[in-house]
Parts: sequence; structure tokens; C-alpha cells
Amino acid sequence: MTRCTQLFSLVLATTLLAPIGADASQVRLDVSLAHPTLLANKKQTTFVKVGLTGFKLAREADRTPVNVAIVLDKSGSMSGQKIAKAKQAAISAIDRLNANDIVSIVTYDSTVNVLVPATKLTDKRQIRRMIDSIESGGQTALFAGVSKGVAELRKFLSKNRVNRVILLSDGLANVGPQSPRELGALGASLIKEGISVSTMGLGLDYNEDLMMELARKSDGNHIFIERSGDLVRIFNYEFNDVLSVVAQEVAITIRCSDGIRPVRVLSSNAEINGQNVVVGLNQVYSMEEKYVILEVEVPATKSEFPRKIARVEVSYANMKTRTTDRLSSEVSVKFSSETASIDKAINVKVMEQCVLQLANIRNTLATELRDKGDIAGARKLLLDNGTYLKAFADKYNSELLRLRSNLNTDQAGNLDGVKWKYYRKQMRRFQFHDNVQSNF
Repeated sequence: MTRCTQLFSLVLATTLLAPIGADASQVRLDVSLAHPTLLANKKQTTFVKVGLTGFKLAREADRTPVNVAIVLDKSGSMSGQKIAKAKQAAISAIDRLNANDIVSIVTYDSTVNVLVPATKLTDKRQIRRMIDSIESGGQTALFAGVSKGVAELRKFLSKNRVNRVILLSDGLANVGPQSPRELGALGASLIKEGISVSTMGLGLDYNEDLMMELARKSDGNHIFIERSGDLVRIFNYEFNDVLSVVAQEVAITIRCSDGIRPVRVLSSNAEINGQNVVVGLNQVYSMEEKYVILEVEVPATKSEFPRKIARVEVSYANMKTRTTDRLSSEVSVKFSSETASIDKAINVKVMEQCVLQLANIRNTLATELRDKGDIAGARKLLLDNGTYLKAFADKYNSELLRLRSNLNTDQAGNLDGVKWKYYRKQMRRFQFHDNVQSNF
């Protein structure tokens, strides 16, 4: 088992075992501090974690109906085993849906073709036959393919459905808009409609920055698929998410108390406006946690006075009860002049996630340095990052941080030569995963 596989197995197991709240049909809100006790009489920073864990779906009948457009690249580079496995994966996905779901199939090469217009899934046999008929050839009109998939979704767009485009491509977009900025702008506009785009990059020749931006800005998933033989498995992971949405239109507001200064958000896109921090998420999945980590500056405070750090307010559309639910919680910090008491109070789980996010920022910077040709600078940063992760792995006995430390060290040794193309995609994949807490 490779380090990469080990890490994703560990992350998947940890995510799926997340606890649920006492209310079986309500998202659980958990607000906690990395350092519940701080050093008295000293200005310092700490981290506030806001975690949302989806409730368990007890029955298949409880799941939200989906409105999904599968957009498949059938350009010439997809010929042979790639297109065969892509068709197999699409058929496998169709088999998991039922008559309450809406599906459309769009293919693209130099042009775009709506193979299956958006329709209720009442005739799976006919749709399987249509998918089987796909043949490869032509160039890659990726933007047009996604746009056509979105157009099909809009025919049945509903807040009571999970609206998702699933895009597969193995090559560079070379017809129509083709920059990360343009595809990111498309993703940002789609999330306002409640539409997410999950992107799957197959092989070593697609533009990972473009695919990541489209997924990140629309709150979808992104995955690098090295081998076409993995397509069916990856499609199944994606549909595990699609079929387990329990909350949509999630709005998180963190209201920092007087004197508490919000510094930065380590995960997710956020807007900081004075004392308030606003974060939007498109979806929360059953039995999985999504979290936001905010770094805050706390002024010097005497040990005898606890201090309220923030109040957190959350609203979301409950997809099971069809209600708008609202949650709130507050978090305060104590102060002490005793180092032992401060260390004993540390929330190890929150600190592990903070370290992971801080290391992810450095890993992203290393990629940028390598892109600018500074191989030595990128290598040093990755090696330092590996040392940083290992120190906290040992301190907190964290297997996740230990594996990530090894991965950074491995990446540091593969920043040039023929392997760089692969390692860049791997690095970007993990950066995306940490930023949005993707499940795969």
C-alpha cells in the first residue's frame, strides 16, 4: 500500500466515523478552541474550530433526490481503455439512482452533444444503451461541455434536490475558455444557484489548476485519477457523496467578541468584515464533518477572568425535514499563569486539524515556488514542512500527521525530471482535499 493510499484510507475512515448529534435529524454544531486555556497577561493567537457533522440517513427512502448531469470527455485522447472504463463508470452510477432522480448525459469533443436530455430515471436500460454507444474523437471543448450540463440541470433545478455536474476529462481544454480563472468564475456563479461541479482528471495531461478551481469555487469535489481502471471506484465515491446530502445552503457566521480580532480563516473561502466572519457551504453530507478554522488574536487578560471569544450562528436547509434549521453556540477561553495547566487543556483533535491546514498552506506555497522555477526553495520548504508535521505527529501521536510528513518529504525528492508531472497533480489533489475536507 502506497503512502498516498494509506493516507486516503485513514482520512476516509476518520471522516466516516464522525459522531452525530443527539437529534437524529439535525446537523450537529461543535464549536471549540485549540487552546481552551491561554497564558495570562499576554496578547496571543489561538484557533476557533466550527464543525458541522451531518446526521445519519437511516433508510434509502430518506435520501434527497438528485438532479445530476454526467459530462464525459470523448475527445481522441480518451480512445481505447479510457472511454471503455468511463462508460462502465457512468453505467455503474446510473444503476445506483432510482425513479425519483433526474439524470442527463452530455458528451463533448470539439463540439457538445446532449446524449440523454434531463429526464426522470424510469428507463435505465435505454440510458445504458445510449452510454454504450459513445465513441471517442476530436478535441476538448471542456467549458462548453460543462455549460451544457448546467443547462440540462436547470430544467429541473430545485432546492429540494442535490444539483450536481460530474465532469470527467483527460486532456487540456483547447476549444473555448480554458483558463483556471474563467472556469473558477463559472464555478463561483453556479454555487449561487445551488449547483456544484465535481471534476475528475484522468491521467497526466489535464490541467489540474483549471479542474480544481471549477470544483473549489462551486463546492464540488476534485480528484486526480492516475489509471482508467480506477474510474468505477472513484465514480462510486462521488455518488456516495451525491446520495448522502443532508443539508444545503449552509451559512456560518462567527461573531467575534469585543477585543477579539479575527486574523484569518485557514480553511474554506470566507469574508471577514470587522468582527464578523461569514462562510458559505453548499452541502453537508451524512455522518461526515465539514469544518472552518478561524485564527483569532486575544488581548492580554488577567488569569481570574475568563473571556468570551465568539458566538457562532448557523442556518441551513434540512433536506430531510424540508425546514430551515438554525443553530448557535458560544465559546470562551480561560487564562492561567501555569504552563502545565495550559498544555494539559489543549484540544489535541483541533490542534491536529490546525497543523494540517497550516502545513497545507506551506505545501501550496512550495508548488508556487516550483512553478516559478525555484526548485531549491520548494524543496527546502517541503522538507521543513515534513519536519514540522513530524514534530506534531510525535507530540500528539497522530498517524495522519505522520503520513503527511512522509508525503512532504517524498514530494521534496521529486520536484524535477519526468516524475514532476505526476507529483504536481498529487500535491494539488492533497491541497484541495485539505482545503475543503473532501472525502477522497
